[in-house]
Amino acid sequence: MNTPWGYPDFDAHEALHFVTDEKSGLRAIIAMHSTHLGPAAGGTRLWHYADDAEALTDALRLSRGMSYKNAMAGLPLGGGKAVVLADQSRTKTPEMLAAFGAAVNSLGGKYVTAEDVGMSVADMIEISKQTKFVAGLPVAGGAVGGDPGPHTSLGVFLGIKAAVKRALGKDNLDGLHIALQGAGSVAGGVARQAAAEGARLSIADVDRARADKLAAETHGTVVTPDDILFLEADVVSPCALGAILTEQAVGRLNTPIVAGGANNQLATAEDGRRLHARGILYAPDYVINAGGIINVSTEYLGDGGPDLVRSRIEAIPGRLEQIWAESAAAEQDPACVADAMAQKLIGRR
Repeated sequence: MNTPWGYPDFDAHEALHFVTDEKSGLRAIIAMHSTHLGPAAGGTRLWHYADDAEALTDALRLSRGMSYKNAMAGLPLGGGKAVVLADQSRTKTPEMLAAFGAAVNSLGGKYVTAEDVGMSVADMIEISKQTKFVAGLPVAGGAVGGDPGPHTSLGVFLGIKAAVKRALGKDNLDGLHIALQGAGSVAGGVARQAAAEGARLSIADVDRARADKLAAETHGTVVTPDDILFLEADVVSPCALGAILTEQAVGRLNTPIVAGGANNQLATAEDGRRLHARGILYAPDYVINAGGIINVSTEYLGDGGPDLVRSRIEAIPGRLEQIWAESAAAEQDPACVADAMAQKLIGRR
């Protein structure tokens, strides 16, 4: 009999909840990897998966990533994630959101949800009608909360600058070529900030119209999704979905730096070692893209305002530099070093 315990990405997850609501058609998985530092926190992703096994693997990997992300960001939160298994049209109804909110509420605060791919602030409002264990809600001017995308973008932008400083010895992005995979909220924020500093952008997205719009705004060039990772560039920045750095992809990279906002960029741990062996500087994804959860956590915990959020995000480059320094000293790849740091923080090392 196949069980989640036998999945390659099962990592002593504390709990897995399989949610079904026949009336609304909801099918979802809520994965809680660790509550060592606090409630398992992580967004809800709505996606059409090829099969249930793919959805479970995504939930397992994403929730573990949230444990590491929250720990490395110094937040009093554990790691969790939810995935909603959508049909091909990615149908999403108020009834489904209500059923999902009720499922989150039934966990009594052990899991706190927020926005992720396929979800919006409006969806979080619907979910909040059923549970208080949700963040990323609209806020009044000057307060923290709301869309986490701009905060994630800021952290990724600052992380790219730190990588450029370490690998290329430059203090800014002026004249550098950045290959940006994605044109959504996070990628868009990165693109605008990089363009404002003089970077030259190549942009790809599965939604060509969205890529065209962002390229026009940032004076960038649109390329095909199949080509974006392999352009000759100063920085390749994956800001779409994960598991894109496979053995084959790493072998074809033509860049000294990989630094982007996508979760779970490495297909396997071995691919992190392959990047390191090729001399490509990698920014561990859950460290560089922590800006969104920093904002969400500050909203949910109520422990500060915009200045605290900004200061926490501005600490991301320092954490990356610490990882890279230890990587160089130990001759280990940065992803492995970051994992070891995170595991120690959540009591698993």
